[in-house]
Amino acid sequence: MLTEEKVIELLAGIQDPFLHKSLTETGAIREIKVKEGYVSLKIMVAKEGTPEQMRLQQEIVATLKNAGVESVGLRFEEMKSNQGQANVSVPPLLSPNSKTEFIAIASGKGGVGKSTVSVNLATTLARLGKKVGLIDADIYGFSVPDMMGITERPRVVGETIYPVERFGVKVISMAFFVEENTPVIWRGPMLGKMLMNFFSEVEWGELDYMLLDLPPGTGDVALDVHKMLPKCKEIIVTTPHATAAFVAARAGSMALKTDHEILGVIENMSYFESQLTKEKEYVFGKGGGKRLAEELNTPLLGQLPLGQPEIDENDFAPSIYGPEHRIGAIYTEIAEKIIDQLKK
Repeated sequence: MLTEEKVIELLAGIQDPFLHKSLTETGAIREIKVKEGYVSLKIMVAKEGTPEQMRLQQEIVATLKNAGVESVGLRFEEMKSNQGQANVSVPPLLSPNSKTEFIAIASGKGGVGKSTVSVNLATTLARLGKKVGLIDADIYGFSVPDMMGITERPRVVGETIYPVERFGVKVISMAFFVEENTPVIWRGPMLGKMLMNFFSEVEWGELDYMLLDLPPGTGDVALDVHKMLPKCKEIIVTTPHATAAFVAARAGSMALKTDHEILGVIENMSYFESQLTKEKEYVFGKGGGKRLAEELNTPLLGQLPLGQPEIDENDFAPSIYGPEHRIGAIYTEIAEKIIDQLKK
């Protein structure tokens, strides 16, 4: 069976493309995890986001697969030289001493209500007395500010950005940095750089929880989150429909392969309840969330019905459910489950 020592031996001859020293000489090989047919590791490089890094990645993957490894999980971090020692330049929020719990809200496809779940979990956790940040990491399809009724922009002092605070939640979104209705046409490395800026250039202060509203699927941003936040937890959002749950399983599988703990599954649009008769109509099918939770061996945190928040024209937030709303009460139950899980 492949061991950590064997992995280091296999990669010993590969060089950092900038330092022209082997990965073992630079101490670049970190956090090796070996499972049956799968190897996960972190590599420190002199420069990130370059064509040289891509070639290095291809060489590492090819070397391990030639040795019989079926799947390889790679994360890269940039090193800084300081008196001959390699140190990583890490924002305070991402430092090993940070006590912030990162929770990514993911889905297999769009249209399942992932952003609605993100903003309501964030505001509910804040309502329960927690210090909460929310990054709208759906960089192409940002919607968090509109959902929360945010109209102002972040304050900038020098080179530091101060997030907008709404309902006790500190919020940063790509929407703050583009003109209204302007499309974002970026490639993967640029997206990853913007995401890192959300961590490094924003003054978050002390947080108990940082929620990330990920883009649907398993694309570049989701991969960057897995690379930057190896200890991030995940919540998978689906609808009861069998196909939606099947597609959501891909996001869950990606989380498991990169050693991200899945906190649970939230089934959205579970049913419609008539206000007159109180009868439930399962308009999008039934059981998808339960099947997905069983497949991922994780709890079903809650089932959210179709419904509309009560709109307050004086404090407009079209997607936020108050604590007295029946759906708001379900979010409170889900948030309390999450808090209890993270205490263990």
